Amino acid sequence: MKIKISREMLLPVLQAANNVVERRQTLPILSNLLFQVEGPRITVTATDMEVELVCEIEHQAGSDGAVALPARKLLDICRALPAEAELTIEAGTGKAKIASGRSRFSLASMKADEFPSIGSFEVGIEFELPKEMLTDLIESTHFAMAHQDVRYYLNGLLFEMDNNRLRAVATDGHRLALTDKTLELDVDGVRQLIVPRKGVLEIARLLNGAGDTVTISIGENHLRVSGGAQSLTTKLVDGRFPDYERVIPPESPNSLIADRELLRAGLSRASILSNEKFRGIRLILKNDLLVAVAHNPEQEEAEEEIEVTYAGEQMEVGFNVSYLLDVLGVMRSESVRIDLIDANSSCLLRMPEDASSRYVVMPMRL
Repeated sequence: MKIKISREMLLPVLQAANNVVERRQTLPILSNLLFQVEGPRITVTATDMEVELVCEIEHQAGSDGAVALPARKLLDICRALPAEAELTIEAGTGKAKIASGRSRFSLASMKADEFPSIGSFEVGIEFELPKEMLTDLIESTHFAMAHQDVRYYLNGLLFEMDNNRLRAVATDGHRLALTDKTLELDVDGVRQLIVPRKGVLEIARLLNGAGDTVTISIGENHLRVSGGAQSLTTKLVDGRFPDYERVIPPESPNSLIADRELLRAGLSRASILSNEKFRGIRLILKNDLLVAVAHNPEQEEAEEEIEVTYAGEQMEVGFNVSYLLDVLGVMRSESVRIDLIDANSSCLLRMPEDASSRYVVMPMRL
């Protein structure tokens, strides 16, 4: 196998593929990238056995063949070469030679037939959707996914679909994010699937370089997202997502409407003096006024008065301020509505005139 290619054409592919490769691998082959050359197409594949990324380069490469090359070293070499450099990669037995200008490198290579694949599965559902729709679903919810939780089904993003709706839901047990999009689908009943955390983050990266639409293919245990010259296949989490509907509080007469950016800025300032570990903040609600108060173990205190529209009961309620700031950071509306039942109940955040995105944050005792 022989490849002649420019640095600018190869570098973005190596960067995308290295995101999938795990630094610490139990199988040496998994620290490699699979290069396959067939006619005018170069295919680069990376996998960690849970997620597989395939990148295609349309380029008259040289001679056909396949080889597995060290992912990190190849990326470092490509980065270190000057702009507009031309590379020649030639695979031999157990070694691959890389030449560019006056630079020469000899890398250990592995046989292509040793490289594992998770990419083939029987497709049950397949549909196209606008890239912006999938991007919005992920960006507006993924921050609420759990991280290394023993409840492994929370370490991912739930996609729920029926004939006219695609929904994304994430929760870590302390907060919940939900977004709905209207989309005509050919699905029997309601279908749920949980995409693992790493798969979600890699799909978000893939969408940055995708075209206007992407194709989603769903099998029994796999999901593939294809867009542009890349396709990402991820195993699905084998578990049952909790009944999230019952933790979404109803609308309440104790609801406030605030300017989203003013509220975000005020809470952000108050959070500077909150407890660094627990991030607690106390919200005091009065007639058309919200007072945010934060304390820390050094007996320091911050207080912010924020004008809001509120005519409900006077109450005090504590929250993790980071959870509130995460929600206000992903919302795109000018104002935000917050429904509160009492000091011991979760609050519901959403846009005032649109319930397609809803966010639930549990209270905390301060």
